[in-house]
Amino acid sequence: MVNSRPTALTGVGTSVELESLHISCMGCCCEIGLKLNFKSSHFEGLVTTIVGYILLAMTLILCHGLAALVRFQRSRRLLGVCYIVVKVSLLVVVEIGVFPLICGWWLDICSLEMFDASLKDRELSFESAPGTTMFLHWLVGMVYVFYFASFILLLREVLRPGVLWFLRNLNDPDFNPVQEMIHLPIYRHLRRFILSVVVFGSIVLLMLWLPVRMIKLLLPAFLPYNVMLYSDAPVSELSLELLLLQVVLPALLEQGHTRQWLKGLVRAWTVSAGYLLDLHSYLLGDQEGEDNDADQQANNQPGRNDNAIPQGLHAAHQAVLQQGGPVGFQPYRFSLCPVNFLLRLLLILFMCVTLMVASLLCLTLPVFTGRYLMSFWTGSAKIHELYTAACGLYVCWLSIRAVTVLPGWMPRGRGVVLLKVQEWALMILKTVVVAVLLAGAIPLLLGLLFELVIVAPLRVPLDQTPLFYPWQDWALGVLHAKIIAAITLMGPQWWLKTVIEQVYANGIRNIDLHFIIRKLAAPVLCVLLVSLCGPYVISAGIVPIVGVTMEMQILVQRRIYPFLLMVVMLLGILSFQIRQFKRLYEHIKNDKYLVGQRLVNYERSVAGRSTATRSSSSHE
Repeated sequence: MVNSRPTALTGVGTSVELESLHISCMGCCCEIGLKLNFKSSHFEGLVTTIVGYILLAMTLILCHGLAALVRFQRSRRLLGVCYIVVKVSLLVVVEIGVFPLICGWWLDICSLEMFDASLKDRELSFESAPGTTMFLHWLVGMVYVFYFASFILLLREVLRPGVLWFLRNLNDPDFNPVQEMIHLPIYRHLRRFILSVVVFGSIVLLMLWLPVRMIKLLLPAFLPYNVMLYSDAPVSELSLELLLLQVVLPALLEQGHTRQWLKGLVRAWTVSAGYLLDLHSYLLGDQEGEDNDADQQANNQPGRNDNAIPQGLHAAHQAVLQQGGPVGFQPYRFSLCPVNFLLRLLLILFMCVTLMVASLLCLTLPVFTGRYLMSFWTGSAKIHELYTAACGLYVCWLSIRAVTVLPGWMPRGRGVVLLKVQEWALMILKTVVVAVLLAGAIPLLLGLLFELVIVAPLRVPLDQTPLFYPWQDWALGVLHAKIIAAITLMGPQWWLKTVIEQVYANGIRNIDLHFIIRKLAAPVLCVLLVSLCGPYVISAGIVPIVGVTMEMQILVQRRIYPFLLMVVMLLGILSFQIRQFKRLYEHIKNDKYLVGQRLVNYERSVAGRSTATRSSSSHE
């Protein structure tokens, strides 16, 4: 009994030590688990950097508060500026990087059944190439956000100003996103981010996941889409997807008729929903009410108990909250009848059903049309759905265009119809010739040149022979040509920019085949052919005559294209620097020695007479 107490005390001490050891082990396990999670994400450096910036922002907030408490004004201002820089940087990363990435992954998850894929497949693709997978999802998310924003801008053109007061107007000249990032607090940005995620995610569920489920129930044999290619196929899925996103869809949406059709459909739906649910004043405004504003103000007295009240206060209050932003709203009449109020609740349901039906048609009709048309050439062979979707989109567009144009031609008589058909046939023939040159030959040569200059030297070793796929080179060349054209139009004025602007100004209706061939296609084709053939003639025709070894010939053939590119770039930089030094020399000389300048009127006739007089006097 004497030794029992120390034994009990020893047991208590041992249990305390074990508990502390257990807690420390749990802490170590949590830390190790956090590190493993960071490493398993394949972006531990990026995640660590973002977390570090968040901790830095919190530290700056704390130091700013302490500096304000002890009244260190200079330190407070410096810490405030540093916090603003970190805050804006983090918000830009979230707005441009994280949000499109979330949208891209959500789109992929909601469309798995459409491609007969699973989350395991996406996990394996992410494990094999995490950077490429993240970039592709970010790109798809950016395209989704861009087209959604474009649709919102189109809605603003149709709806009454003030209906979409809760969404930012990107066309507003007073809209400054950087200023909003600086002035608005973090919780406002966080609330807006969560709201955007909810809205965009709900739209994806409504327009992608639900239509796919309906297609699988109604048309079981229609899905999945065939997007799988064999490894030895002469084209990659990436090039086709980029071609669809950057060429096919913009070519359709940039057409004025397509935008007008879409705008007309939105207006027709809005008018129908407005009159059906008694929301015409709310959606489109009262045109006739603008002339009776004085009478309405006189009738809206305190003693009256009308059943309709003006509703513009919430938009005005929102404009006040935006601190000086544009008002951009119109008052409307809102009825307080309970039955009408319940009917107005159906507006959201009506809109959801409309979006779902429209998405269902867009997912089925172009693909079905493209499959049916391509079955005449390919039979029962499976074709990539991007081919069928692009073909179906253009066929549907041409059909709608013909249906809208023919009713305007028919009352004018058969002669006018035949004349219009001849004009359109000639225009189509010219367009085909221009498309073969500008969208066929030039992108093919440009993609092949890019392959020889950039891709082959980086990917193919010297002891292997590079393989070239013309279709893939053409698809990437189309993207390169579009980028080069955009950069040219944004750059300084020179002959290529002038020609491209003239071609854009003429359009398809007034297409000038002779001007395009002589001023644009011929010079560009000559430059590309010289760039491709000149190095090959040097490496395959002149170098073997010198008598070098076979290894040296292969080295010259494989490295002459990037070498000549470096030489051209060096010469361009030198010429630019020489021009800049000449301008600097002229500027310094004029500042030091120039006394003044005199303006003299120039007349061609007087100048010609004086020249003739001088020549005759010299002969005499």
